[in-house]
Amino acid sequence: MANKLLLAPVFDQIIQNQIAFAAWFDPMDQRLGIVVGNASDVKLFDRFDQLNGEAGFVFAPYRITGQYPVILLKPAIYLEDLISVDQVDFSNIEPFSKKSADNEHCKTCTKEEYLHTIKETVSAIRGGDLSKVIISRQIPVKRSERSLGGIFIQLHDQTPNAFTYLVNLPAAGIWMGATPEVLLKSDGQFFETVSLAGTQVRKYDSEDYYWNTKDIEEQAFISRYMLELFYCFDIHKYRTIGPETLESGKVAHLKTSFFFAAEKIEKCLGNFIAELHPTPAVCGLPKELADEFILKNEKHDRKYYTGYLGPWKLNQQVNLFVNLRCMEVTGDEFILYAGGGITAKSIPEREWDEINQKAKTLLSVIAPELQGQNGHGDDPYQI
Repeated sequence: MANKLLLAPVFDQIIQNQIAFAAWFDPMDQRLGIVVGNASDVKLFDRFDQLNGEAGFVFAPYRITGQYPVILLKPAIYLEDLISVDQVDFSNIEPFSKKSADNEHCKTCTKEEYLHTIKETVSAIRGGDLSKVIISRQIPVKRSERSLGGIFIQLHDQTPNAFTYLVNLPAAGIWMGATPEVLLKSDGQFFETVSLAGTQVRKYDSEDYYWNTKDIEEQAFISRYMLELFYCFDIHKYRTIGPETLESGKVAHLKTSFFFAAEKIEKCLGNFIAELHPTPAVCGLPKELADEFILKNEKHDRKYYTGYLGPWKLNQQVNLFVNLRCMEVTGDEFILYAGGGITAKSIPEREWDEINQKAKTLLSVIAPELQGQNGHGDDPYQI
């Protein structure tokens, strides 16, 4: 990893020069992929299915709006493994216009406000047609003078089994994250998608994981949704692995992987993604009702949090991940996003603890001094 740290100034420089790029590490892979493009190489879409026939690095929002479109960066430069500054020449790359600052600042949610929202959400689920809904919050952390490239490399070093990324793009700005959740990936012959839900603190010894009824039920909701989607696309033969425990960062989740023949959707990938996203893992069930509830009850705009990102048809491969454990980088703040799945069995205090555990994946890198705070004291960040 020491050699990769030598590349940190490269990312700082191209961010300063306002050059569009996406850099990433695949899970359990030391190769550093990068796509760099001119301002004219960036495409903005207002529908997910417009990705049909395209290739590049995609960065998609949770909900498409005029302000937050689907972004596709077509490569002027594409490397599967950046190992030296001598491999790339950015001097002829056309920069893009800097994203104007948002008028809305981070909407900090206190513990009391969050617990109140969760209590109302549980009541709505018990008294209505919702089965599950994901409620998230923003967590602001003052930005230090540390190298963003260095933070990115360190984040990968601490979460090697996640998809770790750093992007600087028009309409989105700078984002960074380490997500454990596959949306859709291919090896040429087969596609894989996953059902991921349930959270508990990661165990660092040989102790077994035990999952409660709420977590098992929450994950089962998503698995059933996947099977319904497969039926709609005439996918009747598939292979599953799980449910099993997936460790990522400071937490562990329940995961089931689904594998099916690539020929079923390779000609309509954009349409499949348009139906798959957002999954119940980031929205809820029924999807339309859950989305309406989120729009009404979350204080903030999710922007690209719980959207998806990754290489799209680069070398004919698809490698998309859900944008979790992520943060938006502004001039003076890191804005972390964290959320949890709420069901009729949810206990508000436990939900508060769960999202704070999720935030620690990023906090351990950008502000390790905040990790021990639990939200019961005078913590300015409510962690």
